[in-house]
Amino acid sequence: MAISFTTPTNSKPALLLLIPNLGLGGAQRVFIDHARLLAGLYKVTECVFNLDQADDYHTNNELCELAVPGGGGPLAKIQHFVLRCLRLRQLKQMRGIAIAISHLEGADYVNVLSGIGERRVLCIHGSKLHDRNIRGVSGWFRQRVFIPLLYRQATRIVTVSAGIQAELVNNLGLPASKVQVINNFFDDESIRKQAAASLPVQYAEVMAKYPVIATAGRFAPEKNLLVLLDIFAQVRQIIPQCKLLLVGQGEQYQALLERCQTLELPIYLPEQSVEVAHAAAVLFAGFQSNPHAFIARATVFVLPSLNEGFPMALGEAMICGVPVVTTDCPTGPREILAPDIQNPQKPIRKAEKSDFGILMPIPSKSATLTADQGVWTETLVQLIGNVVEREYLGQLAIQRMQDFTRKKIFCQWVALLEDVLTT
Repeated sequence: MAISFTTPTNSKPALLLLIPNLGLGGAQRVFIDHARLLAGLYKVTECVFNLDQADDYHTNNELCELAVPGGGGPLAKIQHFVLRCLRLRQLKQMRGIAIAISHLEGADYVNVLSGIGERRVLCIHGSKLHDRNIRGVSGWFRQRVFIPLLYRQATRIVTVSAGIQAELVNNLGLPASKVQVINNFFDDESIRKQAAASLPVQYAEVMAKYPVIATAGRFAPEKNLLVLLDIFAQVRQIIPQCKLLLVGQGEQYQALLERCQTLELPIYLPEQSVEVAHAAAVLFAGFQSNPHAFIARATVFVLPSLNEGFPMALGEAMICGVPVVTTDCPTGPREILAPDIQNPQKPIRKAEKSDFGILMPIPSKSATLTADQGVWTETLVQLIGNVVEREYLGQLAIQRMQDFTRKKIFCQWVALLEDVLTT
């Protein structure tokens, strides 16, 4: 990875892609996809606040680091923010940037305030109303002051789902003329190829022999995995041979291990033997560079999230032909599974079999938690026991994901960028 502020000589329009870090989230995966595809039409420079999480990151573009740390007290955070804006402004000037695209809120602020006359596009990946990290006094200022004021300065705002677009326009007062939806795209050919790869023997044997409920992603509170373990424990009482596969890593890893112990669910960790895998109830696969090979062999894929943007893991499971069961959370799942059905006025309390998968209650509120867990348990047990229904839903899932191919979505991004370059 080269880190420099040298001036490019390429005649293509200069495009800058900005993100705070190169961690393991969905926004980072979209950032990588955009960086690779847009390089064919533009001179792309990638930029991050710092390279702390970029060990396994590779593209053919030049990657620049602002080299400004995070954290610290209020004064230090203000100083870091100002320094990021100044350094990004310098980089934009030296590279002759025509369009700067930012991913994630922190990068959006820096992008907007470092402008030199270039077009600034903000790519919004998650809900601003339902994100539990946006709360308290600082959350109020973000929702009511920073986002409405600063996002108005952008040339265009792209949301990954219609639900996020509605929030920005209807709730946060941003001009509808500036906000448009471009869904995430999926490289279906690459995903299917990776899905066909072989698995380590312990996982291959287990997934060939037992029914497996699987999920993938960060072990973060908004993914609601602790409640998923409670639901799975109920499923195991009815289908004792059933397994739960967790692909990923994150801050709740230790809490998940402890919940398994409380629920008396035997676990399997990657370093353990094949015999332990067969005896386990919950299999922790850790971070996998190719999660598709695991998910493709699952009986059912579940997404119990409290909120999403436009969930990549859900779409990837559907490309693999795995039937999906997901919360009807804001935003994304309903847009993918039931595109012709509007959002209900009240949260659903029953399983809803949609056109391309099954939408479920969000099992989070104490008043309805027991009932919601019962609905999840009943739905999963029925689906695991009905191979015909699973195959049918799997085929529908494959069909739906043809609406989000790389070619279709990439054309929308190119049309947007060409439009902002000429206006």
